[in-house]
Amino acid sequence: MQGQACIAKSCGRAPKCAREYQSKLSGPLLDRIDIHVEAASVSAADLTLPPPAEGSRDVAARVAKARDIQRARFAKAGLRTNAEAEGELLDSMAKPDAAERRRLTARGYHRVLRVARTIADLAGVDAVNRTHIAEALGYCRIHHAG
Repeated sequence: MQGQACIAKSCGRAPKCAREYQSKLSGPLLDRIDIHVEAASVSAADLTLPPPAEGSRDVAARVAKARDIQRARFAKAGLRTNAEAEGELLDSMAKPDAAERRRLTARGYHRVLRVARTIADLAGVDAVNRTHIAEALGYCRIHHAG
């Protein structure tokens, strides 16, 4: 019975534990992670809600299609995914003129372009636009220049 009572309670140290753990991770290590998403805890009531409109199979199919698009895009360059693109190739495929620099470091700027290109691929569109850039900014841990 005691275990069941604990299920309904959340850990009061959870936010502090997370901050302590994250403070131990080095900046250079975190720089290698392109997408950061915070997820709220799920309550028992949340588990009774109807399933999302897009199921896992649909998402998996969309991801597979996006990966096919990327493999075709990079076939001549010897790359497989947007994550591997750099420099002029990245700039040419993500149309950086659609993005505002927002005082990002070079690494942060390129990270945003890679993620935005992937978001556009998942949506099945050829051009990266401001909405893709805005969504990518929401997912990326941004480092500002100067």
